[in-house]
Amino acid sequence: MCGIVGYIGGKEAKPILIDSLKRLEYRGYDSAGIALLDNESKIRVVKTKGAIKDLEPKIEKIDKIKKISSRLGISHTRWATHGKPSDENAHPFVDCHGKIAIVHNGIIENHLKLKDMLIQEGHKFTSETDTEVIVHLLERNYKGNLEEALLASLKEIKGSYAIVAMHVGEPDKLVVARNESPVVLGKGNGENLVASDVPALLKYTNKVMYLENREIAILTKDAVFVKNFEGKAITKEWHEIDWSIDDAEKSGYDHFMLKEIYEQPKAIHETMLGRLHDLNLNGILEREYDGIKIVACGTSYHAGLVGKYILEKFASIPTVVEYASENRYSELLSSKNLVILITQSGETADTLSALREAKRKGCRTLAITNIIGSSAVREADAYLLTRAGPEIGVAATKTFTTQLVALYLLGLYLGRNRGVLEPSEMQSYISALKQTPRVVQSVLDNADKIEKIAHEYKNISNAFFIGRGISYPIALEGALKLKEISYVHAEGYPAGELKHGPLALLTPEAPVFAIAVKDQTYDKMLGNIGEVSARDSPVIGVGTEGDKELEKLCDEVIFIPDIPPIFTPLPSAVVMQLIAYHIAKARGCPIDKPRHLAKSVTVE
Repeated sequence: MCGIVGYIGGKEAKPILIDSLKRLEYRGYDSAGIALLDNESKIRVVKTKGAIKDLEPKIEKIDKIKKISSRLGISHTRWATHGKPSDENAHPFVDCHGKIAIVHNGIIENHLKLKDMLIQEGHKFTSETDTEVIVHLLERNYKGNLEEALLASLKEIKGSYAIVAMHVGEPDKLVVARNESPVVLGKGNGENLVASDVPALLKYTNKVMYLENREIAILTKDAVFVKNFEGKAITKEWHEIDWSIDDAEKSGYDHFMLKEIYEQPKAIHETMLGRLHDLNLNGILEREYDGIKIVACGTSYHAGLVGKYILEKFASIPTVVEYASENRYSELLSSKNLVILITQSGETADTLSALREAKRKGCRTLAITNIIGSSAVREADAYLLTRAGPEIGVAATKTFTTQLVALYLLGLYLGRNRGVLEPSEMQSYISALKQTPRVVQSVLDNADKIEKIAHEYKNISNAFFIGRGISYPIALEGALKLKEISYVHAEGYPAGELKHGPLALLTPEAPVFAIAVKDQTYDKMLGNIGEVSARDSPVIGVGTEGDKELEKLCDEVIFIPDIPPIFTPLPSAVVMQLIAYHIAKARGCPIDKPRHLAKSVTVE
């Protein structure tokens, strides 16, 4: 879960590497580093504990003494797995003689055994990381060709990795390898780049190529060659990305997260565009299934929980939802199940493992993801892109709501194909879905009230989020958002479960956010809110516009438009996002880069 950038070309590598690395800082930010091959054929390494802003002064200090000029380099921003954040554990790493430098994303599972062997052979280690064994293996196997040395070294390595390597004796190339960890190549004019994710490349090119597992790439300034681990050449296509550099900028907002919250009406519209009357998914929706299993992690898991309600209502098909990390322990999976994998990045390690297990058991698989060319897209039988554009903030916002839209589309077309929805019902639901961008915009237009409420509760230490039915997953998501970015302890519960333990935790200092829209759970929700009020906890309700009864029971009410209850998760989720954002901002938290978290979890 790290960010990698490599550059080879005719320009100064240093500013390109640093600028591109900043666009990947959401992938890891506990340390950062850069390695440049200078005009004296020496590798200059600068690295530090902390963020990229902590790295830049160190580079400037060295530049004052000796100006580093380079056309070849690699850089890295780290999210620690092996070895605590420190200068010594930051990437890049060099071999004992300073001739080879590497950066790495992933986990080397047999690093302890390899390290013992290399130490016995006389190699000197300077860090606690698993990564450092790679550069010493390269040193051991180097016979004048970096590509061959890397292929030989990979035969000894077990684990997941994206590796970029350079050698002082081969100043005209970068060598890249991938297994399980994402790698994207960028094609420029007289320059080529490699990165962990597309946003790093957008300023320099919109032409990208994705490496797949067990592939190696050799980059020169004018060409890119790809081979498999057996050394056989592979012909791959370049793809044009329709994102712009502006999509990956803050555009005047204080934080990426706020920008991405406000981009949701557009993202929802884009995800629906061209799909409301036709959804071609490689024949997936035309098949008969005994049931559906949704597998996901984190926020995507909450989208899956909403999806369960959608699919069961629209298509009358039994649906279960499982954490991807727990999926491997599940014994029951029929080949007559459709397995839906939800992953924002398309590279979530646990979700990809679940996808492969489902395919091994003969299931049809469908990936819902935001990234074209990702592993999930390439490996699933079919995929549905969410079209949210780049999401830089670690806390998911527009990728979550567009995942919901994707699930609405799936539910509608499965319902039609299974004969559950009559044409008139189908059209009614489609008409309501078409209005959701406007509905979400109406929540954003009234964000001032949400900000005011958030300021009233900025000093809380605990909070609870409750809902019933399709609103229960939104309560879970609201609690997660608050935990992620404001560091407030928060829990989400089905409202009916309060009396089974959580009521003991309610105090006047612990607010309860209650989603009480006018659906079949409404009367029960009012009763649950009464239980909370009787314990003197303040209640902030989220309800249907014009609901006077809810106003009587709550200390504050945030209204969403009166829409069919099945679609209320979209505006309710936006309310939850704004509450979390404004509380975090009032508390002075680093909203886009919360501590200990990374955007894309590419290790298990």
